[in-house]
Amino acid sequence: MKKIIVENLKYRYPLSEDLALKGISFEVEEGEFIGIVGRNLAGKSTLCQALVGLVPHFYKGAYSGKVEVSGMSVLNSNISELSRKIGIVFQNPFTQITGAKLTVYEEVTFGLENMGIERKEMVKRIEYVLHLLDLEKYKDRNPFELSGGQMQRLAIASIIAMKPGIIVLDEPTSQLDPQGAEEVFKAVQSLSREGITIIMVEHKVEKIAQYTDRVMLMSDGGIVDLSTPQKIFSKDDLLDYGVQAPVFTRLCKSLNIKNKDTGLYPATLGEAYELMVKYEQNRS
Repeated sequence: MKKIIVENLKYRYPLSEDLALKGISFEVEEGEFIGIVGRNLAGKSTLCQALVGLVPHFYKGAYSGKVEVSGMSVLNSNISELSRKIGIVFQNPFTQITGAKLTVYEEVTFGLENMGIERKEMVKRIEYVLHLLDLEKYKDRNPFELSGGQMQRLAIASIIAMKPGIIVLDEPTSQLDPQGAEEVFKAVQSLSREGITIIMVEHKVEKIAQYTDRVMLMSDGGIVDLSTPQKIFSKDDLLDYGVQAPVFTRLCKSLNIKNKDTGLYPATLGEAYELMVKYEQNRS
């Protein structure tokens, strides 16, 4: 089932002469985990905002094309309606934590209260997301006493509790240490396995290669390619788009070790190890 359909999407911010998005088209299946990479100003964040309706409803500007999420037209639906289908997590959890609640448990209730969810159902959802994102032991703690990774997981939990079928994450680990980043990626992977469709903008290419189903390479407001991590990170001109291949890919490129069936280099440690073992066996 197609959860996201984008056709010839074009967008220009108010007072700007240049298009931020230039005729973008792609589709995403239910439960897919899509990573988005590219240099700054490639259009990644603008695309995220277009998927959740902030473009064009909040930022205005010139807009054309089609964006459909869970069968709902973004252009013809308001943000309130869209928030029940698709949620967004920004790179800084401080901008997403409300500050109006004293505990983690109460923070997750905030969006549900605004939606008018019945109390019994609310409790059921809160307990589910706290367990899913390993936040149960922190439920009575003040949100601002959490670590960066824990706060980001709380921001994700607050979105998940509202039961959107799609979650967009715009550089959610950019301000986190390696442990916090790993916590977020594992949490998001668990959501994908639950059938939630994930779109994540991220610069940590090793993580993108490890966790995503497909990778979208963006440049200058357009999509260069949307394919498997192996194909995207095997591109000879990847650096031209401001993206460094994962270290395992670069190592195998330097040794000219690639998958003989696909002609592609590995993107993860596991894939690199498997090919190197075969390489050594063939040499002996």
